[in-house]
Amino acid sequence: MIAITGASGHLGKATLEFLLAKTNADSLVAIARDPEKVADLASQGIIVRQGDYGDPASLVASLAGVDKVLLISSSVLGEERVRQHTNVINAAKEAGVKHIFYTSAPNPSPSAHFAPAIDHFQTENLLNESGLTYTIFRNNLYLDVLPGLIGDAAQSGKLYYPGGDGKISFVLRTDIAEALATALTSEGHENKVYDIGAPTAWSFGDIARALSQADKSVEYIDIPNTAYEAELVKHLPAPVAKVYAGMAEGIKDNDFNQPDSTLEKLLGHQPVSLESFLKTLALA
Repeated sequence: MIAITGASGHLGKATLEFLLAKTNADSLVAIARDPEKVADLASQGIIVRQGDYGDPASLVASLAGVDKVLLISSSVLGEERVRQHTNVINAAKEAGVKHIFYTSAPNPSPSAHFAPAIDHFQTENLLNESGLTYTIFRNNLYLDVLPGLIGDAAQSGKLYYPGGDGKISFVLRTDIAEALATALTSEGHENKVYDIGAPTAWSFGDIARALSQADKSVEYIDIPNTAYEAELVKHLPAPVAKVYAGMAEGIKDNDFNQPDSTLEKLLGHQPVSLESFLKTLALA
């Protein structure tokens, strides 16, 4: 059996939908803190079990009979996130899981600008030390978040962001989900670490040019990160604003500049490109 933790989230649900096309529903387990949020999956024949990252006993029970588990990283940050991931890894060992897949980030490091990459670094170390067979997907930034980063640039003609000339290998979340489903249902991924990104990396200057039209050009303006964070805290809690500001620092230092062919190989087709994504949104 294959289990997906955090199954009520976007990536978990999408991965399960792709898995349904590759294997029988009764061999899939959707683990969620609130099973009611995945009732639609149960109606498709998927086994639904309650499991809470903060409750080790529930995790052990939810992983009973599971061969492979996808640990989708927790939405909390810092020590609590690592503690929750530790709970899942320990539960997997106790339940007899043979192979654990994990959603990480590019360039995990104890000194990363992007705070989640610090948590991912610690979790990857835990996996290395666990004795479990693992596969790590270092997923690049989602194309899905790009509209929030560029705002009304297509209309105003100004794209404000503190990314310098740094580039990002943006990837669509559903492409990641499809690749995960492929890896979960095939062999040859044992103890592998995959950089999951588009074949091409883009700077915000590149994005501004992609947004430009014949009758209106879009200018990229590299603003100070302090000004960016100060604007964010007007709309977001300070800790969240700091994470976004740290992400911008990471972009500027090219931490997300990881063009790679692994995703395309797993998919068996080209991933959705930034250009086509912008056209889908009618932004370019």
